[in-house]
Amino acid sequence: MILGIDEVGRGPWAGPLVIGAVVLGGIDISGLTDSKKLTKKRRDELDEIIRRDAAGYGLGWVHADEIDAIGLSAALVLATKRAVEQVKVPYHEIIIDGTINFLKDTSKGKYVTTLKKADLLVPSVSAASIIAKVARDNYMADQDKQYPEYKFASHVGYGTAAHRHAIDFHGVTPLHRLSFAPLHKYRGVMNADSTKSNTLNVTTKQIGDAGEDAATDYLRQQGHEIIDRNWKTKFCEIDIVSSHDGTIYFTEVKYRKNDNQGGGIAAITAKKHRQMKFAAEYYALKHKVKDTNLRLAAIDVSGQPPVVKNYLKIG
Repeated sequence: MILGIDEVGRGPWAGPLVIGAVVLGGIDISGLTDSKKLTKKRRDELDEIIRRDAAGYGLGWVHADEIDAIGLSAALVLATKRAVEQVKVPYHEIIIDGTINFLKDTSKGKYVTTLKKADLLVPSVSAASIIAKVARDNYMADQDKQYPEYKFASHVGYGTAAHRHAIDFHGVTPLHRLSFAPLHKYRGVMNADSTKSNTLNVTTKQIGDAGEDAATDYLRQQGHEIIDRNWKTKFCEIDIVSSHDGTIYFTEVKYRKNDNQGGGIAAITAKKHRQMKFAAEYYALKHKVKDTNLRLAAIDVSGQPPVVKNYLKIG
């Protein structure tokens, strides 16, 4: 009952980092080895067998915007935690391919052994490398359909000559890791909307602050202790961090000038939910929050003066 862990996608210029985690549970699967030594056809065959027969497995994804926000080292830690959280079966040892214990700051860290070339030597680590590579390659093939000029299916995001040429000609996409040195010059290009006047920015900020003040007062009335407000990284922000009954809440405040504009909570799209989840996980990682329940929440505020209309726990 060994939990094997391996990563795929550390070095590409585009696409996600993916961590695989597998507990084989005593089954013997013929042909397991480092995923890079297998043909695509054989990887796909083994991926199907592993997912079907392994006692448990998980995949931890960290996307390009998250990597840019926290850096590759922290992204590896975050992806590993996400993968391990999905494995619900018992195991007595954890083996991570390489030399770094990405779980050292967690309760599982003391059970970890790091081992170079573990994907060649330990079947569960080999299995982890296979499911991670197949999942990432399939994802990049899907992205190839959306961005056909980049040929993501062929190079899966690595800095090949063809990929460099496509970037030079077409620019970057949301898949590209702008924190990587070859792409530094593109930082700020995709979000270069600086046309708003200072007056508008100040007015918007004042309105937003008033809405967040109302939300903060509401949470205090509900017994929350406010830990932080407007906690920011380059790519994400948490409006309010609070604690209540042993749980830490990460609350997004949505303001509408009046009720006719619709409920602000409706603006929590699937993409926004993913961004909130990332922000909460990164906050917990950054502040070394351990053994504590984490919850996402949203508060709908409208009117002048702002009044809380709805409070929803969303994850």
